Amino acid sequence: MYPYGISSSQMVLRGVDLLLECIASGVPAPDIMWYKKGGELPVGKTKLENFNKALRISNVSEEDSGEYFCLASNKMGSIRHTISVRVKAAPYWLDEPENLILAPGEDGRLVCRANGNPKPSIQWLVNGEPIECEWGRDRASFSQIPS
Repeated sequence: MYPYGISSSQMVLRGVDLLLECIASGVPAPDIMWYKKGGELPVGKTKLENFNKALRISNVSEEDSGEYFCLASNKMGSIRHTISVRVKAAPYWLDEPENLILAPGEDGRLVCRANGNPKPSIQWLVNGEPIECEWGRDRASFSQIPS
């Protein structure tokens, strides 16, 4: 069976297509089935190719990470190969910050939520200078911001 051995791994970037292959031989020719550990294959974005020897996942996202396995079987027996898939992602906005204009002493709220893999760090700056803030969970609090 190709890939060789009982397991392998692949790293893929978010947003691209992933091609997993499982090429087995035997007499009679084995049937190949694909599975995802702990769930179903991604709905609406998977396609079997080359007589089920390849599984294509379109527009990969972090939720597509996990262990996939192919099972090749015929009346003589079966063999399985597990492929561990990790999805990496450059930082992207969940909530992009918007401009905010405040009068002196006025309170306001800025929202900045980003994701990626690895998870990005967020830093706040005013006029290019970092500002002191207290972090709590996914929130930062500023007391006085220099003008």
